[in-house]
Amino acid sequence: MNPVIPRLLPRPLLGALLVASTLAHAGPLEDAARLYKIDGVQSVEFSGSGRWYQFGQAPAPGLAWPAFDVSSYQAGVHFESASARVQIKRLQVVEPQRARPAPVEQVVDQAIRANLAWNNATTPQGTASVQAASAEERAAEIWSTPQGFLKAALAHGAKVRTVKGGTEVSVQIDRLHRFVGQLDSRGQVTRVQTWIDSPVLGDTLVQTTFEDQREQGGTLFPSHIVRTQGGFPVLDLQVSQVKLNGFDPVRIPEEVAAAQAPSAKVQVSKLADGVFYLTGGTHHSVAIEQKDHVVLVEAPLSEVRSQAVIDKVHELVASKPIRYVVNTHAHFDHSGGLRTLVAEGATVVTHQANIPYYQQIWQQPHHINPDRLAIKPVKARFEGLSQTHVLSDGQREIRVLPLQGNTHNDAFVLVYLPAEKIAIEVDAYTPPAAGAKPLVSANPYAVNLQTNIEQYQLDVQQLVPLHGPGVVKLDDLKAFNNVLADAH
Repeated sequence: MNPVIPRLLPRPLLGALLVASTLAHAGPLEDAARLYKIDGVQSVEFSGSGRWYQFGQAPAPGLAWPAFDVSSYQAGVHFESASARVQIKRLQVVEPQRARPAPVEQVVDQAIRANLAWNNATTPQGTASVQAASAEERAAEIWSTPQGFLKAALAHGAKVRTVKGGTEVSVQIDRLHRFVGQLDSRGQVTRVQTWIDSPVLGDTLVQTTFEDQREQGGTLFPSHIVRTQGGFPVLDLQVSQVKLNGFDPVRIPEEVAAAQAPSAKVQVSKLADGVFYLTGGTHHSVAIEQKDHVVLVEAPLSEVRSQAVIDKVHELVASKPIRYVVNTHAHFDHSGGLRTLVAEGATVVTHQANIPYYQQIWQQPHHINPDRLAIKPVKARFEGLSQTHVLSDGQREIRVLPLQGNTHNDAFVLVYLPAEKIAIEVDAYTPPAAGAKPLVSANPYAVNLQTNIEQYQLDVQQLVPLHGPGVVKLDDLKAFNNVLADAH
């Protein structure tokens, strides 16, 4: 499947939405459509402030997603074209008990039209970028507004049944995606549920609730919107303004329309005999050859990326299976391909605190986008650690070390090859790109990484980050920390 085209395809709605004007048969759904004046709604814009939460980036396994204060939230949705644009200004909430880099205001400009998602440039010199992995989620948000849900329900012959407290309306958008809405006794849409795919969580519930609904901008609209994803909040918005029918279909930028489907290209550079740096994207891995097998450090993003890495490893070391995969931490961009390695037969080596979390969440169904492990289930094998853990074949030693006190994540590991004097890490220190604007205060993650390296007495000649431009020296980390400490 082309990665740009998600499985949630709202195309059938594009013409069929006009059936919302045919409300001849009275019933709870039709009454709700009249209440929200669906006949006259082509688009809606709403704005406000509140909180946004970063999905998949919990500071420890099982905790809530980290919070950001939102000073400005502006959304526009055009229903017939199945397009939307959301602009947000946000700042990460400071937690006194958790050292984080100094928060910097983030400005994001997200868009979708039909089956194509992208981020608009937020600086004059920037360009729009395709966001294929976000398309399913953004499409779901269109039909998780009260007006969008009612239009979808009317267009697709929703099933209606009486439940305690009101009416349940269930609509199947396509073979795999459905939306379930709750109407109260007044006919107001109080909740919309749907399910989208997550490489880590599988079929993931996205629930949007609507409170304090009133006439705003010519339509009934909630003053308070709360959305949860994977069991924790991702949005808590106080709506301050609503406008009706002033939002045009979103235009797809030329560079997005012309973009090729992203490939899972894997590039290889040799760090030492039998040690390979696997790059070519935003998230890197390292393959380490041992006597009769391979140890892979990191299985990021998704099955697509991890399968490409597996294929490259088999190409490099054709005669040896991947027996172990070292997982640095449970953030979803660093654990999204673990299930693929489990299906490959690898044992997961990770911090002990991550194991119960993976065992729990991997029980969830993967029906929307079945991966290798869902198609052919095998029991996951783990080796957990809370102190130095050694993988040795009698010839090459690999040490997996917990990063003590690093507040990026509470269950976080570093990999070290003592003979080769190579340290492999991610998210503690990402070398800045050439010409990057210097930070104004020390990054506590990077300072902590240096502290751990010193406390473990590691002799590091090559520091291998799994993000960023490439391999650096330990002196680069020290200089980064010293310069920032001096400036601070």
